[in-house]
Amino acid sequence: MSTPTAQLAAAGVSIWLDDLSRTRISSGNLADLIASRNVVGVTTNPTIFANAITDKNDTSYDAQVTELAATGATAEEAVFAATTQDVAAALDVFRPVWEASNHVDGRVSIEVSPDLAHDTEGTVAQAKQLWAKVDRPNLLVKIPATKAGLPAITEAIASGISVNVTLIFSLERYAEVIDAYIAGLERAHSADFDLSSIHSVASFFVSRVDTETDKRLTEIGTDEALALKSKAGLANARLAYELFEQKFAEKRAQDLLKLGANLQRPLWASTGVKDPNLPDTLYVTELVAEGVVNTMPEKTLEATFDHGVITGDTITGGYAEAHHVFTDLAAVGVDFADVTQVLEDEGVAKFIDSWHDLLAQVSEGLEAQR
Repeated sequence: MSTPTAQLAAAGVSIWLDDLSRTRISSGNLADLIASRNVVGVTTNPTIFANAITDKNDTSYDAQVTELAATGATAEEAVFAATTQDVAAALDVFRPVWEASNHVDGRVSIEVSPDLAHDTEGTVAQAKQLWAKVDRPNLLVKIPATKAGLPAITEAIASGISVNVTLIFSLERYAEVIDAYIAGLERAHSADFDLSSIHSVASFFVSRVDTETDKRLTEIGTDEALALKSKAGLANARLAYELFEQKFAEKRAQDLLKLGANLQRPLWASTGVKDPNLPDTLYVTELVAEGVVNTMPEKTLEATFDHGVITGDTITGGYAEAHHVFTDLAAVGVDFADVTQVLEDEGVAKFIDSWHDLLAQVSEGLEAQR
């Protein structure tokens, strides 16, 4: 019997781990997850690195912090050095996966500073800096899908940088993200880049949509409203996949694909289930389709491996029902455009807070060594 994670991979889903630390790499744990859990990529964010670097039980960063303190490095320089080192090491672990998947998977993401979420030029400059510093072809640079992020995505793709677009909550913004990717590919082609070397994923958030929507449905409190709880996240993601199919079937995208360009794959993010009343594999087993990525916290990955029931495609047959969910949400008074704007604002704010916590703790560590 193949494992549920093997079945998920066979159904066309790329399993990525939403976590990274130096110890995870050096202990061989990451290599074990590749071998035993069908993991073919990793995503990181400021919160993940904050947890890793400030973990009192993890001494793997101590020597580097001491060394950086001696050079007079700032907290931001130290974080940049530590995180790029970790990501480069992880990319080396994934290199055989990258080769075996025809360069599709074996990917690790690193995010531009959250402080740049509303700064297009700053985002582009740091994306180029990260790309040059890590210097691995299987890297993805994470850029948020804010209004300022959209032109930065185009500019990065046009420069030959592979991009993970993060913090996507609404279909409207997702359509703009796809357009930004396509515009970047057109410019890259004009500049004679090899389009086949440029990759991208679009990280569409799932569980947070349910958390915010369900809070509003509870406040409304009618039977009709309560019957819609825990439906918005899956419906929103399924309609994102429908939009992905539609946009990449258009002539503009098809022309680029014929030139060797890659699809910008949908990636399901925020797949840890927050509501204890829901199945802990809900945002994995109910979002299966060919060519998607699902990045999971380790707890969700292990739950899927242990008892996930994979039944094939659980997305494309559900478009009509997903559209009905949004008709019904509007009918009971949920302003979904406001839901997604609140989530984007909160998502950016949370990453900024984590980033500043990380800088403060690293600054403290550097000062202690001086």
